[in-house]
Amino acid sequence: MTPIDSRITGFIEEHHVMTLAVTKGDMPWCASCFYVYLPEKNLFVFTSDDNTRHIKEVTESGNYAVAGAIALETKMAGKIRGIQFAGKMRRLVEEELKISKKAYLKKFPIARLAKLELWGLEPVEIKMTDNRLGFGKKLLWNNF
Repeated sequence: MTPIDSRITGFIEEHHVMTLAVTKGDMPWCASCFYVYLPEKNLFVFTSDDNTRHIKEVTESGNYAVAGAIALETKMAGKIRGIQFAGKMRRLVEEELKISKKAYLKKFPIARLAKLELWGLEPVEIKMTDNRLGFGKKLLWNNF
């Protein structure tokens, strides 16, 4: 795997909410999800119940290809930063589930009170916009 620029992974690790986009047929849907990022696995870990629309649409369609975004909210154009990504998601099981659950609960201890249905999203493409590097400056990564 091509290494991911540390400015991208650093931004991902600074935040904790991503927008997840799914499609079923020709109808898109978005959901906001709390996540923890495991850089050594290039994996976003998030929890979502099987009864949510985004999980139902992914599992019923069998299309586990998804997209997402993480944005820094600011009105100052020179400080705009954010990423968009595309990848595949999967239900986490066995050893990967154990490692992911430990990391998720460390970041979100309150989640111990909930039933955790953990999912992983492994990006294959990431685009980061970082206006601090120059207006509209993009950092690109892919694992094609």
